[in-house]
Amino acid sequence: MYDDHDQRATRNENAGMRDIGTELLPDEPVRPQAAMPHGAVSGDTAPTPPVSRSRGGLLVGLIVCILLGSFIFAGIRSRAKNEQALTQSTDASATPLVNVTTPTGGGGQAQVVLPANVAAFIDTPIYARTSGYMQHWYADIGAHVQKGALLAVIETPELDQQVMQAEADVKTAQSNLQIAGETATRWKGLLAKNAVSRQEADQTFSNLNASQSALSAQEANLKRLQELQQFERIHAPFAGVITARNVDTGSLIEAGQNTTQKELFHLAATGRLRVFVPVPEVYQSAVHDGARVEITVDAFPNEKFYGTLARSSRAVDPASRTLNVEVDVDNTTGKLLPGAYAFVHLDLPITLQALRVPSNTLLFRGQGMQVGVVENGRVVLRDVKIGHDYGASVEITEGLKPSDRIVLDPSDSLENGDPVRVQVKNLGSSSGQDKRAAE
Repeated sequence: MYDDHDQRATRNENAGMRDIGTELLPDEPVRPQAAMPHGAVSGDTAPTPPVSRSRGGLLVGLIVCILLGSFIFAGIRSRAKNEQALTQSTDASATPLVNVTTPTGGGGQAQVVLPANVAAFIDTPIYARTSGYMQHWYADIGAHVQKGALLAVIETPELDQQVMQAEADVKTAQSNLQIAGETATRWKGLLAKNAVSRQEADQTFSNLNASQSALSAQEANLKRLQELQQFERIHAPFAGVITARNVDTGSLIEAGQNTTQKELFHLAATGRLRVFVPVPEVYQSAVHDGARVEITVDAFPNEKFYGTLARSSRAVDPASRTLNVEVDVDNTTGKLLPGAYAFVHLDLPITLQALRVPSNTLLFRGQGMQVGVVENGRVVLRDVKIGHDYGASVEITEGLKPSDRIVLDPSDSLENGDPVRVQVKNLGSSSGQDKRAAE
């Protein structure tokens, strides 16, 4: 009887638990109820409290949600990071990469090197003053001659005959003058005795004066021919070097206004030289008379010569816009030669110490000459003025600072304010290859 009652109570209890939607945990075995005493009611006894399985389910769900949220957050973060990297890569690809350089110069004592021409202090062609044939010459090219040295002798047979004729004419004029004088003396005595008329006496006196004038003319002509005869002998007008000889023995020498004269010799004084240098107008304030100037020549690359800035033209040539400057150089050693190509080094004042940049940094725009300067990752176009063009580089007299970073090989489409990336080359790499970094 008691057993049936216990079984019914157990079934009722299990049925009540199913009604509230609870499930037994798989790992919790069903614990049998203790036998109730006879006559006891199930509601009167305190059952053993069951283990709550709903709290464990919530804990598992919470863990699953946390893991799922972590996976979702990690995926979103990875996707956002990839999108940001893609955006940066796209922007970097769209921003042009440029090489930059900085101006050189602008510190210390600056110089400008200008091409110049070397000329002899005195440079003279020698012509003949009389016509004839070259009888003999005594100085060849490269010969050092002193002032008055005999260079050549010209044979002038025609001139010699003219001199002889002039001498005869002088003697004739002297005879005419003598007879005219004696006649005038006689007529003067006769006029005193009134033996002749006054008119006849005046005629006689006039013949005397005419004879005197004729003699003077003949003597002048003789003197002229004798002086021409002296030009048969060619003498050096100053001490120097014969740089050219254009005649030889037997050459026909023609002198006169109606003929094209031929240069016999060319004589140059090389003990002291003149160096002529065209100075651009922008550097005219660097020209000071009496200044010591350094000179170099390609023939002696390891030597320096020094001269004195003697004078300038004091006027700018409108064709070349340059100032012609003369530098006098002592050439007692004879190393410098007339006609040589030289370089004059002019010291520039502080106000003219221009910066130098490569020629491939210049932009030729309608606004004038410009360069691109990188500032804060963007291009700023600067107007510049060029002082001197050296070919591979140019001097900038206005518009730049020594610290400016200038774009090399700028494109024609480069505009003011364009973003750029600067490419830096590290030439001191141990691997021998350029390390490139983008700013």
